[in-house]
Amino acid sequence: MSDTVLFAFEAAINGLTVGIMYSLVALGFVLIFKASGIFNFAQGVMALFAALTLVGLQEGAIPFAHLINATFGTSIHHFGFNIPTLIAIPLTIAVMVGFAWLVERIVLKHLVNQEPIILFMATIGLAYFLEGLGDIMWGAEVKRLDVGLPQGGNIWFEENTQWLGFGNENFYGFYIDTLNLYALVIAAILVTALVIFSQYTKQGRALRAVADDHQAALSVGISLRFIWVLTWSIAGIVALVAGIMWGSKSGVQFSLSLIALKALPVLILGGFTSIPGAIVGGLLIGVGEKLFDFFMQPIIGGATENWFAYMLALAFLLFRPQGLFGEKIIERV
Repeated sequence: MSDTVLFAFEAAINGLTVGIMYSLVALGFVLIFKASGIFNFAQGVMALFAALTLVGLQEGAIPFAHLINATFGTSIHHFGFNIPTLIAIPLTIAVMVGFAWLVERIVLKHLVNQEPIILFMATIGLAYFLEGLGDIMWGAEVKRLDVGLPQGGNIWFEENTQWLGFGNENFYGFYIDTLNLYALVIAAILVTALVIFSQYTKQGRALRAVADDHQAALSVGISLRFIWVLTWSIAGIVALVAGIMWGSKSGVQFSLSLIALKALPVLILGGFTSIPGAIVGGLLIGVGEKLFDFFMQPIIGGATENWFAYMLALAFLLFRPQGLFGEKIIERV
């Protein structure tokens, strides 16, 4: 094979693995939108806050240490012990479930039957509050997140794809980041678990009932408040998974919250109400931006990955606004 074909294949495979990382963020948006019709602008910040909390627990950091030291003139930062990852992750999940309960108790309970734009603005305020809380609680410096996932090029994958070059001396096998391969497996497990939960559990069926018709669900005794807590809890767990993968890849820093912006084109392509659509949309965005950058960079220059996804999303908005898997909404007036 020619160098161009081989390297294009490599770019496409890397695009698939990067697309899965986008999908992990988009899943949180889909879950909340399906259950409540709310576009949760705070989902990216939830991933950041979950990653910050996990690192803080792992390191045995004292929450609000900077505020405590500034108030009382002390100089304390750590408890003096580290928490193992296998314990820190369940503790972080408990924090995200507690956060979901507080969101329902303090915010959502008072906004029942409000216009969608009101709920959307509430999530914007929630995003900025949560970002500031994470800063005060754990500090603003860049943190290293290590949960034991290997990183760097996958030697096995590289060695076992070298034969595809058919003797091409310039080809040494496909370079694939091991962390992205783990993300692929984790995303598959996560989506399978969500589908099983949605289809085969009492709570999952209740969630789908609320998504179809709030008033009908309430009339048969389903608690809307419980469903909101459940949905935001699951979205918090998904945010933790996304925060772990992205934080392990590029460090836990406040720019991590911006990954929510890259999830928007994924949602537009896949549909705001489809879990499989979030995965397919992420894969299309990932592969598309990698291949577009590979072929067009010599012609129009670099940085095409920054805007290609949004141009593709714009095309979908013009010709199929509900996305590939979204439901077409028809309103009769």
